[in-house]
Amino acid sequence: MEITWYGHSCFRLTERGLASVVTDPFDHEVVGYKALKLKANIITVSHDAPGHSFSSAVKGYSHLLNGPGEYEIGEVFITGARTNGRKEEDQSRNTLYVFDYNGITIAHLGDLRAVPTRSQVDALGSVNVVLIPVGGGGGLSAAKAAEVVSVLEPNIVIPMHYAMPNGKLPLDPLEKFIKEMGLGTIEPENMLKVTKGNLPEETRVVVLNYQS
Repeated sequence: MEITWYGHSCFRLTERGLASVVTDPFDHEVVGYKALKLKANIITVSHDAPGHSFSSAVKGYSHLLNGPGEYEIGEVFITGARTNGRKEEDQSRNTLYVFDYNGITIAHLGDLRAVPTRSQVDALGSVNVVLIPVGGGGGLSAAKAAEVVSVLEPNIVIPMHYAMPNGKLPLDPLEKFIKEMGLGTIEPENMLKVTKGNLPEETRVVVLNYQS
């Protein structure tokens, strides 16, 4: 299956013969980047905010998921789990999603703010790829993101929700997270193709280029 990043928390997940997914489509006038022009069978929304729930930017979808539950759509199994507790002044609701593409699991954490508990991690099951906010704002800080990685122990980590030259939101740069992970320079990739055979044994951080 293939993972492509379109800026902020928006990814497109595709696999031949299976349903395609767009996560957290954004309103470019609020977030920055270029206007999204995407097609997908499924949209997932982590929470109701212009940077994460602008579904009109995606064409052709038949399912819009915006809360917890278990779904099977186009042979893709999706589990939505609530995080961040109930809506309060300083803590908005968030839904993280785990997608199962023929046994390869991808977790999109949305605007997760706290390190999951052991029971929450066990409920998620094994995660091969985690799409994780690292720039603060409404999501994890770089330090907390690194802690979440150590708890989830995924094969691959793809950072999202961080400062970019064409972004408008006040977020921290990617470099803070890379430093927290104890890594040096990482050469970005345009797209990540994941198979069961190419999953690394040790956790690997993959930085994706923004696709306009």
